[in-house]
Amino acid sequence: MNIDFNAEPTFSWYVLLLAFAGVVMVVMAALGGGQGAGMRVLNGLFGVGFLGYAFYLAFIFEGGSYVLFFKAFILPVLLLINFVRTLLGRRSASA
Repeated sequence: MNIDFNAEPTFSWYVLLLAFAGVVMVVMAALGGGQGAGMRVLNGLFGVGFLGYAFYLAFIFEGGSYVLFFKAFILPVLLLINFVRTLLGRRSASA
């Protein structure tokens, strides 16, 4: 396993954040929250992509160069905001 906070804390945090963002997006896709099929598929695909890259970096990656996409964490935040907005809009409409 490549996660070692003593040797490479930035890399380790990056892998954990990728995995966390991936899990959150997959959960949002599974729950739906009143989102359309397209948004659920988008959440699911990006979630699986994030989880896959985190798995690769944590278990398969053997060193060398890797791509650090900190801008990629903007996408999960935007998808989460859209999920909550849709969920709250649906609840207020049903009340």
